[in-house]
Amino acid sequence: MLPIGQIAKRTGLAVSALRFYENEGLIKAVRTEAGQRQFKRADIRRVSFIKIAQGFGFTLPEIKQRLQSLPDARTPNARDWRVISEEFRTALDARIAVLTRMRDDLDGCIGCGCLSLEKCRLYNAGDAVASKGTGAQLL
Repeated sequence: MLPIGQIAKRTGLAVSALRFYENEGLIKAVRTEAGQRQFKRADIRRVSFIKIAQGFGFTLPEIKQRLQSLPDARTPNARDWRVISEEFRTALDARIAVLTRMRDDLDGCIGCGCLSLEKCRLYNAGDAVASKGTGAQLL
């Protein structure tokens, strides 16, 4: 078991960040008789996993969901990482596709010059009713 200060030093996170992770259910401390937080040595890897996942743009609730899928709240092992990394890859590929479409629409928008919030494919994406004209069409 390691005190919170050592976990902070080893992971490069502030003690307050570790407390926040604990409050969010991402890591779990054991309290000493004096009330000090102690963490398993494996929590260093768990915190590292959290930092890596955040670097990929995943939210803490998304990260928590993946960590909760592990038995006994353990740290991801190599087999777990293969499964999780495939999930990450799928999610990242979807984000890349969305960003690519946004970038391509932006190129078209810059060229069009309409600056119309009613007709803009970026501002009002997927507007199937636009072809029927301006104003309220469904009343």
